[in-house]
Amino acid sequence: MKIGFIGLGIMGKPMALNLIKAGYDLNVNTLEAEVIKQFEAEGAKGYSTAVDVARNSDIIILMLPNSPNCDQVIFGENGLKEGLTEGQIIVDMSSINPVESQRFAQELEKIGVAYIDAPVSGGEPKAIDGTLAVMAGGNKEKFDEVLPIIEKMASSVVYTGDVGAGNTTKLANQIVVALNIAAVSEAFTLAEKAGVDPKVVYNAIRGGLAGSTVMDAKGTMMLERRYDPGFRIDLHIKDLQNALDTSHTVNASLPLTSNIMEILQAIRNDGAGQLDHSAIVKYYEKINNIEIGDEIDNTENN
Repeated sequence: MKIGFIGLGIMGKPMALNLIKAGYDLNVNTLEAEVIKQFEAEGAKGYSTAVDVARNSDIIILMLPNSPNCDQVIFGENGLKEGLTEGQIIVDMSSINPVESQRFAQELEKIGVAYIDAPVSGGEPKAIDGTLAVMAGGNKEKFDEVLPIIEKMASSVVYTGDVGAGNTTKLANQIVVALNIAAVSEAFTLAEKAGVDPKVVYNAIRGGLAGSTVMDAKGTMMLERRYDPGFRIDLHIKDLQNALDTSHTVNASLPLTSNIMEILQAIRNDGAGQLDHSAIVKYYEKINNIEIGDEIDNTENN
């Protein structure tokens, strides 16, 4: 079985490498020629266009920034559709608007191609070690067919329902993550302003009900003032915009999501859009005129 993989960025690159390690024949395409060369050195076959990937693959995986990127890769000039044939499967692991996922599936169904939306959660570290969480929507039989492949990139794979259910689940995940990071930021802000060491507060509460994976992963980054991107502010803005757009489509009111979106926009306006979303704490530092945690000195001792 030959697998196509399009989108070799922060997340896609380690995901694709894990498929190579698992023994799959991989056909890859991305905008960066140097990355193509790196994958060819690992045994993959590089192609300059998406249509060539479609012509030479049985299953195609997408890991792209947003809905318009997926639309272009699938339906644009030299896109996948020009090379697809009946029976192929597209597994779209991008985090996009579920309404768009449903549209893609409907168009591809006309030519006998199945579409699974299977966005991921876990950030770069879990992409590297192959322990992502995947939430998938689409035809159950087709999902079962691609499940062994997805499991080479993930430790948790949950079938959530029809096409679009995967991305709806991912948007719910992104709401919880963003609000959790903001809650941790507020808690550390209270501690700092009250003269209590936020590190002490973190260690005191992480084992109780307030403890969470988000607190452990992102709270420690705040305390170390380390914002190298595992998941960028800009991408979280994209996800929350999709969540708000979807909420308007289904008539759901999401006031907390709207509030955290405004915080993220303010951070991006301060030039921090490329930082990790743990940098939400910077908003609280700015409005409270404080600094939380200690910056790590990465210089080597001579």
